[in-house]
Amino acid sequence: MSIEKGEILLPIARAAIARALKVPRAADESSPWLAEHGACFVTLTQSGELRGCIGSLHAHRSLLDDVKGNAVSAALHDPRFTPLSAEEFDITTIEVSLLSATQAMVVRDEADALAQLRPGVDGIIFEYGRYRSTFLPQVWESLAQPRQFLAMLRRKAGLPDDFWAEDVKLSRYSVTKWSEKEYQHG
Repeated sequence: MSIEKGEILLPIARAAIARALKVPRAADESSPWLAEHGACFVTLTQSGELRGCIGSLHAHRSLLDDVKGNAVSAALHDPRFTPLSAEEFDITTIEVSLLSATQAMVVRDEADALAQLRPGVDGIIFEYGRYRSTFLPQVWESLAQPRQFLAMLRRKAGLPDDFWAEDVKLSRYSVTKWSEKEYQHG
């Protein structure tokens, strides 16, 4: 079922972006499980470099709507990038990450937090007051050390790399992911 989901979710994401760019493209949206609530991130890359990534941390709408909405947002509304152009559409690779429910972590201090991180497994949500950030588990591929991972997560939230406070909140989640790269060579 997992591979089948990827074969359905990836074309839905691509078709949603295509429609937003006025490029004709259709996808099968008839699978019943698409109506269930789900949370996902859609990541766009070009030649292995990030081109957009937007997602939902909590299931608040149907998985179908979440995939389509996040795909369009990653393509057109990621504030780190200019909107994707129709000319870039064919050279852009799409990845869909389906998130598990988040689980709050109970940590005594930064050392305890670092000891609990599971490289390559955990997606982490960092929260402190109005500061918030997340990294998908895939980010471990480029930030393999827990200390570095946590430092960059704090920087992404807008805080110093070495920031820590008693009321920092951390949560973890896992993902099941599918990339068009997996289907282009198979």
